Order: sequence, then C-alpha cells, then structure tokens
Amino acid sequence: MTLAEDGLPPLREVIARHGLAAKKALGQNFLLDLNLTRRIARAAGDLSGCDVLEIGPGPGGLTRALLAEGARRVVAVERDARCLPALDEIARRWPGRLEVVHGDALELDPEARLNAPWRIVANLPYNVGTELLVRWLTPERRGGGWPPGWSGLTLMFQREVAERIVARPGAKAYGRLAVLAQWRAEARIAFDVSPRAFTPPPKVWSSVVDLRPLPAPRHPAEPDALARVTAAAFGQRRKMLRQSLRTLRPDAAEMCAEAGIDPTLRAEALDIADFCALARALRARETARG
Repeated sequence: MTLAEDGLPPLREVIARHGLAAKKALGQNFLLDLNLTRRIARAAGDLSGCDVLEIGPGPGGLTRALLAEGARRVVAVERDARCLPALDEIARRWPGRLEVVHGDALELDPEARLNAPWRIVANLPYNVGTELLVRWLTPERRGGGWPPGWSGLTLMFQREVAERIVARPGAKAYGRLAVLAQWRAEARIAFDVSPRAFTPPPKVWSSVVDLRPLPAPRHPAEPDALARVTAAAFGQRRKMLRQSLRTLRPDAAEMCAEAGIDPTLRAEALDIADFCALARALRARETARG
C-alpha cells in the first residue's frame, strides 16, 4: 500500500477499500486532492491551539489536512455511517486529537463539544450549507448574543452561494444572506475550486469563504427583527418596500419613514445600516402596540 505524506493511504485507495461512492441525497462531493485540502486548512489561519469543528468529513481528506496543519483537536460530524471506518483510521493515526460524531450537524451543539478558541472549517454538504451558516451567524446562546463562540468560519460553498455572502448593495447576488453575514462578520472569498477537484464533479464551481466575527455588530438591531425585515424585503425584492414590508406591518410606509428610508426603494438599494434602521423601527412599533 502506498502512503501519503501524513502516513495514511491516498484518498482514492481509502474510498475504493471502503466502497464510499458519494451520495447525492446527502449532498456529498468528496475532495481527493490532499494539496487542496491543505490549502483550505491553511486558509483558516493558524490552527495550533484551536479546536476545529468539521461538518461532513466523508473519507477524511480535509480532516487529515486540519490535523496535519496543527489543529489541537478536530470534532468531525458525519451522518453517513459508511464513512466511519475510514475516519476511525485517521483517529488512530492522530490519537486523542480526532473525535468523530455520527449524527446530524443541524442537531449538534458545538459549544458542548469544543473548547475555546474554536473554529469551523468544512466542505459543507450542498443541501444544508446555507442553513448551517445562518445558524452560526445567529447563535441562540445568550439570546443571540455576539460575539459568537467560534473565532472563524472557513467554508466551501457553491460559487453562487459564496457570491451571495459577500455581495454589496446593488449587486445581483445581494440579498438576505449578505446582510446577515456582513452585519456581524468580515466576509471574503479566499479562492475558487474547479468541479474537477471533486468526486463526483458537481456541475458548478465552488468557493472557499472565510468569515471572521466582528467584536460587535456594525449597527444596533435585534437579530430576530433584522431576520424578519430582510426576509420580507428580499422575499419580494421586485416590489417597493412599502409593499414588500406589508407582510410585517400594514403601516409599512410609515415604518420606513420612521427609519429614514424612502418607501419607494427596493431591497437591493438598501445597505446594512438601512436594514438595521428598519429592524429598530419594526421593534419600536411592535413594542408600542404592546
């Protein structure tokens, strides 16, 4: 058996030996290039002294890179039981530094398993990636308080989703995800990844996005109110705000005026400060109503 630089078999051998054909139903696309997985791990910054949460490790290519790059400990959450024997081989190679959790990442409480400081680094399954990101950006702990438990997110998304995270007002990709991400974090695309890097190759390019939490949100607003305002505004993005926000309040035009926003604008014209002003106006009117 040939061995890779980390003393473990090449990923193609691991996949063949364990019969790990990627399942579309689980959103799986395996990364087999260990040079690429090392690049992703390095994009997360210095991992020494950090715990790392990984979602959907599959056969463990990125897991191996995170450990090789010096992560103090990796908690890898995998739904697919077929992958567990391959991950167990990695755990034996790095004793005491890899914990494999067989379960659903949507049901995991990261802070119950990770010690500060900790980061999240993952080639996210396509079918749950956006939902997980929104959860990490709007933590339920301490009523959604900020800063979060994590000190960085380095995540692989479809290129289209990555562009939505970093988009600016007026851009075609600008929407709710950009507002929620950039309200509380610095977000950038670190690099793009060709479909040829995956097995099986997806039909689209992917991108690695790096997010770093701000010490405090850019503008004051309650997370729930901001989430509702952005959902309503972008849910009918072709309509003027006085119409799209009527799903929240019948006096949407007056609410916009209170926030200092022209009610004839559309959602794509507003920046984060504008949406936060709308969120504050919404809460003020809800509170006044009792």
